[in-house]
Amino acid sequence: MIQVDRPELTYRSLDDLVRRRLRTWPQRPPGAIETPKQRGVWMRARPGEADTSTHPFLRLPGSNRLRTLPDGLWLHFSPDPADAFCDILCIEACSTLQNLLDKRSRFAPSTNSLLVVCPVPWLLASQDNRATSPPRWKTIRLMKEEPTTPLVLPVRDVRVLYGLKQRQYDGFARTQMPQAHEYFCPMDALTDEDGHSNPAMQALISRASGAANFMRLPW
Repeated sequence: MIQVDRPELTYRSLDDLVRRRLRTWPQRPPGAIETPKQRGVWMRARPGEADTSTHPFLRLPGSNRLRTLPDGLWLHFSPDPADAFCDILCIEACSTLQNLLDKRSRFAPSTNSLLVVCPVPWLLASQDNRATSPPRWKTIRLMKEEPTTPLVLPVRDVRVLYGLKQRQYDGFARTQMPQAHEYFCPMDALTDEDGHSNPAMQALISRASGAANFMRLPW
């Protein structure tokens, strides 16, 4: 049996390999801390199964055609139906610097609102695809009855983790300054089969929280 030193060569693309790895990550982002700033429920929205048309996506208000489909997308749903919103953690694999610039532009600070759209089939399915498990819409607790239309929520907080090839990661870390919502890691950390168990990855994601900006919380 021939061993492949570069596992990305056995997949159609590096993005495909990253998505395969992220599909094994838990519903709650690894390392995400328990905090009073986020008392709701975390769910992995992307990547899902092969048919991605039934999984959540991001868009701007009034734009039904242009959608943002991150390689990885985790949603934190607010616990209060009277104040419904969503926090998002996105993971993007960037194989080139041009790809990084393009993806950074999608999440750049703006006066426009960003929306999360959760399709009905995704809401009706369970997190683990077991018939005995409750559907997602019951776990989210923002809806009183079974949905017949997509759940559309405004995004309160955005955090994005970009994966870069090692040489590009080193150069970016030496010469560039990330924006407040941006985090960076070597691509190997995303293609690692046990990437979600990596203490360094967990520590990085633990810092991707609104609570990390405060010296202490008043609760």
